[in-house]
Amino acid sequence: MNIINSALRREERAIFDLRELYEQSGYRKYKMSKFEEYDLYLANKRFLPGGQVVTFTDANGRLMALKPDVTLSIAKNVPTVPTEPEKVYYNENVYRTPRGADEFKEIMQVGLECIGSVDLYSEYEVVSLACRSLQKLSDENVMALSHMGFVAGLMGACALPETLNEKLLRCIGHKNAHEVARLCREGGVSDENAKKLVSLTSLCGELNETIAAAEKIADNDKMCAALDELSALSRVLCDEEKRAIRLDFSVVNDLAYYNGLIFQGFIGGVPSAILSGGRYDNLMEKLSKRCQAIGFAVYLNELERCDTDEPDYDVDVLLLYDAGADVAKLAGAVKMLSQNGQRVRVQTVPSETLRARQTVHLGEGGLEILETND
Repeated sequence: MNIINSALRREERAIFDLRELYEQSGYRKYKMSKFEEYDLYLANKRFLPGGQVVTFTDANGRLMALKPDVTLSIAKNVPTVPTEPEKVYYNENVYRTPRGADEFKEIMQVGLECIGSVDLYSEYEVVSLACRSLQKLSDENVMALSHMGFVAGLMGACALPETLNEKLLRCIGHKNAHEVARLCREGGVSDENAKKLVSLTSLCGELNETIAAAEKIADNDKMCAALDELSALSRVLCDEEKRAIRLDFSVVNDLAYYNGLIFQGFIGGVPSAILSGGRYDNLMEKLSKRCQAIGFAVYLNELERCDTDEPDYDVDVLLLYDAGADVAKLAGAVKMLSQNGQRVRVQTVPSETLRARQTVHLGEGGLEILETND
């Protein structure tokens, strides 16, 4: 038995696999503090998956926050005008309330950011790495891809107030066609544009087929430019990557921060997105950075929901010994049992809670097997 594989949880093994993947593509590890000044998160609450932040006052009287997000910290600390691309990955714990939860959790998060001048290759590289990240996590995986430029172009043609736009985005994201239609009536949207907005809730499928379907409702430069970008990306992606991608225009995010490609990744056994990312030039502009950015995060805590790799036993051998036993013989027995990679627990009394594959006793006559469970 490989003692490393048996001791590591699934999410811990995933960290090693993903780190290797990102380093192979030239991304360097980014290390940061667990804390940031609260003002950063207060000014960008809408960018956070949850609005709540754990705060405390430090020794200098500053209001600090336990890090609820990594992207904001990286974006804040890059140069205003990077002289070369910042390509970094991270493995950090963040502290926030997950969607649907009512208490703070420590969430293990791995991800990467590409910041600077983002061209077609940069977008392809990040999307490809997102696809390959999902493959590392599970053979059953799919990525839902969208483009905020297409959605923003259509909503911009409707000239709705921002508050109504936000409501529409939420309903589109929930695939709630009925509520989208109601909000369009409330906002006085034309029947033609209302029909197009409703169609976003179900405009999804194979990448090239869905681009062709979307072209039928694209009637302004912004929408057409988004489809051109998606078509260019499709031509670069390999067949395996395209098979794993569904173009789904109901995948949306905050227009104040995201402006281009966005995507979510799913694996079998986990009901919510385990990967989320996209192009966030608008955030960089909001932070007074004159550059572009794209990246994603993998939420490894979600693996707990489908972790079928939990070992059947806590240890391979439970070694019991009597008070006054020869410690040298005991140490020798442990060394012998451990040489083939077995996990050995040593104690004087049997355990009522420990799951041991085998229980042995060291007595005067040597090792005696008391119980075997397989």
